[in-house]
Amino acid sequence: MGPQRSPRVELAPIDPGSRERIFRWYQDPELVAPFDRYETEQYTSFLESLESAANDPRSLAPRYAIRKRSDGTLLGCVGHYFAHPVLEYVDVWYVLGAREERGHGYGTEAVGLLIDRVYAESHIERVGATCDVDNVGSARILEKLGLRREGTLRSALFHHGAWHDVHEYGTTRAEWSRLRSPARS
Repeated sequence: MGPQRSPRVELAPIDPGSRERIFRWYQDPELVAPFDRYETEQYTSFLESLESAANDPRSLAPRYAIRKRSDGTLLGCVGHYFAHPVLEYVDVWYVLGAREERGHGYGTEAVGLLIDRVYAESHIERVGATCDVDNVGSARILEKLGLRREGTLRSALFHHGAWHDVHEYGTTRAEWSRLRSPARS
């Protein structure tokens, strides 16, 4: 499957020219650290994780670049992974690294495309996402898409020397199909 497009963004393979910028976003403690684990990584190991992600359903590496369709601006990246060793569902995640482009709905469009892709390419019946309870922007993306907040996992994520609660969101294939139906508009 090639690039996937919405009216304003596209998800495309991460090309060699985007890798260094995405890596820099991952190394930026102000971007990643407030709401997630933050670990510095060597560029070579980052590249290896990108290369192996396609064959590793548990990989947390970015899978697609988010680009603005109007001018090709790199906005961020998205990924998905099997989140549980027994339960069969996929969690999605996203990073909007271009700070100046936040708050314009690009993240919502990109995550919607990613969920469309997961359902199109798999037999998974549930897609979920988690976000730190203090990450209001991330929660807004998921809620705008119609994912249900299914609960709060207390003390589930350790970062910045403390345990943090995370909200768990999800949607089933049938729910997503209804949400994305043209008749809904």
